[in-house]
Parts: sequence; structure tokens; C-alpha cells
Amino acid sequence: MTTLDGLWNAPPADMAVSNDEVHVWRASLDLAESEVQRLAQTLSADERTRSERFYFERDRQRFIAGRGILRSILGYYLQIEPSEIRFTYNTHGKPSIANITEASGLNFNISHSHELALYALTRGRGIGIDIERLRSNLSFERIAKRFFPPAEFEKLRSLPPEEFVEGFFNFWTCKEAYIKAIGKGLSIPLNQFAVTVHANKTVKIQNSKTNHCEESRWSFYTLRPAPGYVGALTVEGKKLRIKYWMWSE
Repeated sequence: MTTLDGLWNAPPADMAVSNDEVHVWRASLDLAESEVQRLAQTLSADERTRSERFYFERDRQRFIAGRGILRSILGYYLQIEPSEIRFTYNTHGKPSIANITEASGLNFNISHSHELALYALTRGRGIGIDIERLRSNLSFERIAKRFFPPAEFEKLRSLPPEEFVEGFFNFWTCKEAYIKAIGKGLSIPLNQFAVTVHANKTVKIQNSKTNHCEESRWSFYTLRPAPGYVGALTVEGKKLRIKYWMWSE
């Protein structure tokens, strides 16, 4: 596992991602009302309908911002208007670009927590990303005992108290990024595979049912997108170059 703690850069005018690159974008979802309204104009009819289902206005605006920013970012790469992008979803809900000709193998994944979102893009590779805000108001041991294999649960319990919360979310985001990368979501129970983080920060993903080891297929990265947040990125392949950008209004 590689840790990405560097600066998030302003993007260049012309965006392109090569076959051996992964681009990670960070964006705030708490935008000015005028910017939310502008982004809302780029959404599809079904996305606008989904936005109306949120009970709280803040959640509705963050959803609009998240989808609008996704379209804005993809528009950079595809050189088309954000409103022209069409999405399709697999049986587990993972989105992809339906405009096959324009997409040219561009794959992406998104995640958000509270006011912050991460977007990951690559070409011709499976990819998954996850972000979580650190918080202490959860029943961590109960959740870990239910969703983590015994080895992970015991590893978590062995951590010093001051490292426990961050340790929990490191496990959680790594597992979430992995199941998103393979495109099957929670149809793969989180307790059916174990994440092992070695002293040298390498990671092993072990399927407890097949005993199949996945670390040779995937690259794993930890993310520190902002104070109080942790995340993880899983990408198919090795020896990849990571670039990360900051989206702004």
C-alpha cells in the first residue's frame, strides 16, 4: 500500500490520462448556491429526480454538486459538454460512461463523505475509491465483529486506543475500494475477504472462501485527502503513476 500525502494540484487546461496513469480528484461539495444551480443544469432528468428525494436541503445540494462535478471532470477528458455525458450501471450499481465512442476506455469511480468527494479515473483498468470522515460516534467493535474476518477484528482490537478509530476506517475504506474496483459492491460480503497491511505498507487481499490472493492483480493506495478524512484507492495493474488534482468552482 502506498500513501498519497502530497499536494493536490490545480489541473492543466488540457486533461488527458495515459494508460499507465491514475488521476484522483478532490472536491468540496459545499458550494455557493449559484454554483449548485449551474451544476444542476448539467444533470440528466433522472439525476434531478433523484435529487428531489432527499429530505434535507443540504443533502440535496451535495448530491447535485457531486454529480455535477463528476460530469464537469469527465467533460475535461472527453472534450464534450457535461450535459452530454450519459451513464449506464451494472447490476450492482457501479456507473460507467454510456457514450462508448467518446469514452475510449475511460473508467472512473466516485466516493463522498459529508462535504468532501473523491473521483478516480483511469483507462482500461478496474478502479475503486472510497473516502470516510473520521468520527467516533459509531459502535466500532460491533461493526467490525460483524463485517470483518476474525484476523482483521483481532488486529483492530490490538491497536492502541489513540489509533483505533483511524485503524478501523483504514480497514473499511480499503475493503470498500476493493469491492468497488471489481464492480460487485456489497454483493461480496466484507467478512469474506481479509485485508492484511504488512510492516512495509504492502497489502494482501485474501479471499477466505477461495483462498485466492489478489495482491498480484491490484495496486492499493491510502489517501489523506484532508484533515479528519481517510480514503483508499484500488487500481488494476502495477507500476502506475498517480496524479491528483483539486477541483474548484
